[in-house]
Amino acid sequence: MDYLVILMLMVSFFSGTLLISKDQVVCLPLDENVSKTTNSSHLPTVALATTASTLTATSDVVHETSSGSVVGAAFGEEPHLPFSRRASTTGGHPTNLDYQQYIYISHVCYQKALPWYSKYSPYLALMHSLILLISSNFWFKYPKTSSKIEHFISILKKCFESPWTTKALSETACQHSEEDPGRLKSCASRAYEGRTTDDVSSPGSYRGDIPFEISEVSSSNILDKKDGEQAKALFEKIRKFRTHTEDADLIYKVYVGQTVFKVVKFLIILGYTSSFVGSIHFRHICKPNIKSLTGYSIFFCTHNLAFILQKLLITYIGLVCIYGLVGIYTLFWIFKKSLKEYSFEKVREESNFSDIPDVKNDFAFLLHMADQYDQLYSKRFAIFLSAVSENKLLELNLNHEWTYEKLRQHINRNSSGKLELQLFMLSGLPKAVFEMMDLEVLKLELISDVKLPAKISKMSCLTELYLYHCPAKVEHIAFSFLRDHLRVLHIKFTDIDEIPLWVYSLKNLLELHLSGNLSSVNNKVISLESLKELKNLKVLTIKSNLNKVPSAVTDLASHLSRLVIENDGTKLVILNNLKKMSNLLELELHHCELEKIPHAVFSLTSLQKLDLQSNGIQAIEDMASFQHLRRLTCLKLCHNAISSIPNSIEVVKNLEQLFLSNNKLNFVPTALFTLVKLRHLDLSNNLIQVLPEEIGQLGLLQVLSVSGNQLEELPSQLFKCLRLKTLHVGRNKLSSLSPEIGELIHLTNLDLRGNVLQALPSEISFCSLLKRSGLSVEEDLLQTLPSYIREGLVEHSL
Repeated sequence: MDYLVILMLMVSFFSGTLLISKDQVVCLPLDENVSKTTNSSHLPTVALATTASTLTATSDVVHETSSGSVVGAAFGEEPHLPFSRRASTTGGHPTNLDYQQYIYISHVCYQKALPWYSKYSPYLALMHSLILLISSNFWFKYPKTSSKIEHFISILKKCFESPWTTKALSETACQHSEEDPGRLKSCASRAYEGRTTDDVSSPGSYRGDIPFEISEVSSSNILDKKDGEQAKALFEKIRKFRTHTEDADLIYKVYVGQTVFKVVKFLIILGYTSSFVGSIHFRHICKPNIKSLTGYSIFFCTHNLAFILQKLLITYIGLVCIYGLVGIYTLFWIFKKSLKEYSFEKVREESNFSDIPDVKNDFAFLLHMADQYDQLYSKRFAIFLSAVSENKLLELNLNHEWTYEKLRQHINRNSSGKLELQLFMLSGLPKAVFEMMDLEVLKLELISDVKLPAKISKMSCLTELYLYHCPAKVEHIAFSFLRDHLRVLHIKFTDIDEIPLWVYSLKNLLELHLSGNLSSVNNKVISLESLKELKNLKVLTIKSNLNKVPSAVTDLASHLSRLVIENDGTKLVILNNLKKMSNLLELELHHCELEKIPHAVFSLTSLQKLDLQSNGIQAIEDMASFQHLRRLTCLKLCHNAISSIPNSIEVVKNLEQLFLSNNKLNFVPTALFTLVKLRHLDLSNNLIQVLPEEIGQLGLLQVLSVSGNQLEELPSQLFKCLRLKTLHVGRNKLSSLSPEIGELIHLTNLDLRGNVLQALPSEISFCSLLKRSGLSVEEDLLQTLPSYIREGLVEHSL
């Protein structure tokens, strides 16, 4: 349509130039006698016949006739007489008109005799052509559409030139050529490892969804690190452009509007031009009211450009008709199908990019326009809409960045002494990870695309795996390895559906730690029924928002030894299921908003450790029921609201560790000190004012913490607990420390900060195992000790 407009402009410019550069009309006067005796309809012919017989050559006014002969002023004058007095020598009559009068008559008749269309049609054509030119380019210039169009064109160019496009298409072409032995040989270097293995999605069924694999050899030759980074930026740019253009259809509306306008304009031009083009004539009769000036009232005029102007206008109409037909076809194309929806179905069929999404609105319309130009652009553009393609690019970039040497630098030993590697917020899992044969713990956090290939089977030392918001997929061989070797698994998730199904088939798993939303809303908690397949599971930790113990947990009763439920403050209401877990050795219920110790706990006769810290327990009235827990050795009731300890606590004869810190205790019953097996007693951060002398009965006590209370002195019997290794009495009101402290020869950790002590007893030097690093005390108090004692403490610390 732009080319047609250019031709229209050329025609209109040429026509307008002719009107300006050529004489418009030539007029001859008509004899009034002839005009009276002759029918007015034949005036032109009669006048022409009359004047033709008197034409003579003249040097003043010369016109070229159609036959090529040169004639003088064809008005009957003598050639050698003055112009105003010339007379015909062949029977003509004088006109008595001067040359200036003829010029004046021509100008007057040009305005009065010629139709307006003969005079102004080239300028109208020029105006219409300019309007069509502007309307054709309006959507390219309108700011809200031109910016998107220019951005789209620049992206198309980058997609077409990107090395990643060539790489992805070549991989697809190779896969299509696998059945062709002749072409298969050229693609052999791009074949990927493990093509017949699938991802494990559930026990007994495995699936794979990778359309193509990039081999290291071919990738290094085609795509270097810089090209990969550029392709990654292009993916991000297309994602933003898609978001920006799919939310509106402004470009579509502007294009439809301008096309409708052009078609309407075509109909208007064709309508009036075709009706007026026939009014352009060569001969015209002019009757200007100038007889008083010239002596004649009727003139016969010829329009010199009539024939060529008519032909040019007919050409112009032909161009406008072609332009209009193109516009009508465009409207037919627009309304034939919805251009606000675009499907890559054909691309998905021809390639292995089955995940390319359909698009809509302005994004779809721009792709339809690109297809009209060349469908190859859309095919190359589609590569950058494929999530699989992007993942493979990210994987390639990842392997460029995270080499084996770099990963080795991130390996360290954890608190258990195991070699541990932690990877955080990567686009995938680097291949170099599977070359670390000595790795024991692998932590993966916030990695969206984790695929565990068959190579993981080479990591024979791997026994512990962390998957924090990582919905990992595994191949069949990798699953078999994990099932046989993995012992500890930590999973953190947002929704229970993010837990990989293959987890429930790890029959040799010993510990499973789950952290995420396990709410029973919409019966999601029923998915945990698969836990019963974990026949060897010993430890189960659930950090969630449960309001009841899932029935799937009780199905593990026969072999589960430790259960930890840590809520986010949601009240745990139903605990009756715990009664079935008679073999449970450790139970921890944190932040479950318990008001008292659940009765179901006393049915766990094998229980050795009970941890109910950070609940709302106010009293332990049912302490007598603890007599059923004969094996209980550790009781943790920290961070509650307990104000007193009943004397019935003496029934827990085998208790070795008791934690009652951060409660509201203001006294300690003597019955507590009948628990002669106590090794660890924590009463810190309470309101205790006096510590009974009976504490001396705890001959096995090794750790005592009474920090953060209101003690003014320590009982002398405390120093009879000769096995004491740790003594925390900080943040009290102690004014002195008994010299008997020297009897605690096994003491290694002593906290005295936050008291009102005036000095330290020199007998502290008898605590031979006490080092300066284990002594927490103000520096000025330390200076009250003799210098040799201070030096001894320093030597100990060295």
